[in-house]
Amino acid sequence: MVLISGYDGGTGASPLSSIKHAGLPWELGLAETHQTLVLNNLRSRIIVEVDGQLKTGRDVAIAALLGAEEFGFATAPLVTLGCIMMRVCHSNTCPAGVATQDPVLRAKFSGKPEYVVNYMRFVAQEVREIMAQLGFRTFNEMVGRANRLEPKRAIAHWKAQGLDLSTILYQPDMGIKVSRYCTESQDHGLEKSIDMTRLLDICQPAIEKGEKVSATLPVTNVDRVVGTIVGNEVTRAHGAEGLPDGTIHLTFNGSAGQSFGAFIPKGMTMELIGDANDYLGKGLSGGTIILYPPPGSKFKAEENIIAGNVALYGATSGTAYISGIAGERFCVRNSGVNAVVEGVGDHGCEYMTGGTVVILGETGRNFAAGMSGGTAYVLDMHGEFSRQCNTEMVELEQLDDKDHDVVRGMIEKHAELTGSARATIALLNWRTYASKFVKVMPMDYKRVLQALERAQAAGLTGDEALAAAFEENAAQAGH
Repeated sequence: MVLISGYDGGTGASPLSSIKHAGLPWELGLAETHQTLVLNNLRSRIIVEVDGQLKTGRDVAIAALLGAEEFGFATAPLVTLGCIMMRVCHSNTCPAGVATQDPVLRAKFSGKPEYVVNYMRFVAQEVREIMAQLGFRTFNEMVGRANRLEPKRAIAHWKAQGLDLSTILYQPDMGIKVSRYCTESQDHGLEKSIDMTRLLDICQPAIEKGEKVSATLPVTNVDRVVGTIVGNEVTRAHGAEGLPDGTIHLTFNGSAGQSFGAFIPKGMTMELIGDANDYLGKGLSGGTIILYPPPGSKFKAEENIIAGNVALYGATSGTAYISGIAGERFCVRNSGVNAVVEGVGDHGCEYMTGGTVVILGETGRNFAAGMSGGTAYVLDMHGEFSRQCNTEMVELEQLDDKDHDVVRGMIEKHAELTGSARATIALLNWRTYASKFVKVMPMDYKRVLQALERAQAAGLTGDEALAAAFEENAAQAGH
């Protein structure tokens, strides 16, 4: 699938300058993409999707005539659910209760699924009416029929003089053998994946009976989403609770492809001796990932990248220990994973909402942008971290006694599982290293924790204490 995303759409967390002045109309990208695929007889193998402020059946019809067969809607359905476009999606302060975890604000949410269903029915009805007017019996007949579109002829604005946009409506004449829409299903080769050919058989006793299993296997960079199908079977058999920790322990040697250990549940431990591509541990859901270089490696792990970009993206629970540096966007949208790594690229812990991250090394720029929950501890040996951190939503603090115990405990586990030289040195010189750590603490999150302590001191417990804490925080924040 190819997605053409127009400049009109985008998240409400985007800066206004980006929303107003970045990108191009989807009509331009869609027309060029469709025409190029048809001219090269590739259109039959690819689904083309388009998005960017699609609102009406007319928008869908125009997009279809220009070559799209799938359509993305985001802003309009959100509006039907009560979104008033305050553009604070990233700040946990959405007054309509749509983009927030604050129970006080969430109580204001008035949307229902039926509202979106009703809206989409109206869009579909308008598309059917337009198809009838144009003489199309099926939707596929309409895809790529740009000859049924006409440009406006009444444009007299001086800025438009001399512009020739006729190529947007160009329709390649390739004959009836060349398809204008996707007609061939893609073979993903799942039956040839390492999960299907080896791991499921190895892990069957654990999946069926909860018995402990372990194995050591080679892995290469063509092996993608290793462990995910096994994780799916574990969840099917045992539910969201998964299995007891360490029930399945799989060790791999080599260079793993994208999304190694993605979405693996509790009870699965995946140990990789080598390196990993992008999306390591994406959506980690309770499992454990251990990554370190092969014994005898000439490279210093703490000075070299061992995991690609976007590791632990959207992870919800579990643990990860990475002896080496991870690429950009480490732990973005992490909501519950505890991780140790020895350096990260730009945008680390962006939009993080929970969990604990210990970084035994340097970070790239824009660290903690949009971070509203969880805690990060960064080893700042050279006193430069404050320039790399985005402090719009977080404060930089020194470690207290409780923090010392948390950080040291995680580093000890890291050293035990990965043999990390940097972790070992830090533990041997703990007093010196401990003073060099910086605690990255989201301001709203800190206020909620403090309010929660006060609520618990007043005798409240469970959900009552949590609701009281959020209500106090909302009052302090002025919403």
